[in-house]
Amino acid sequence: MPASTMGRRTAMGRMLGLGMALAAGTGRGDAAAPRVIRVHARKFVFTPDRIALRAGEAVVFELTAQDVIMGFSVPDLGVRADVPPGKTVRLPATARGAGRYGFLCDIFCGSGHETMNGVIEVS
Repeated sequence: MPASTMGRRTAMGRMLGLGMALAAGTGRGDAAAPRVIRVHARKFVFTPDRIALRAGEAVVFELTAQDVIMGFSVPDLGVRADVPPGKTVRLPATARGAGRYGFLCDIFCGSGHETMNGVIEVS
């Protein structure tokens, strides 16, 4: 067999082996997928407005807005996103140590905006 064919077969075998290892859960794909937390915004409330997480837990906030563009900001976790109505915005975050982290709408959405907030409780 020519050396070039042998090299391709060896490389293909390695790729196949790696793919099987990942599928079996023995490669880098072992990490659990982040938990998805759906948060819906409408004038002038987030649902839910209380979210419980474990310290160090990776999550993805799946954000939707009903009526106008909203902001979703968790300043102490360093995450924020604009949330246009009718769209779904995915925002990854990792909970830090135990404590309470406030979140809020940071785009003026009308009278009542100032009370549009919630809390993430990390234990």
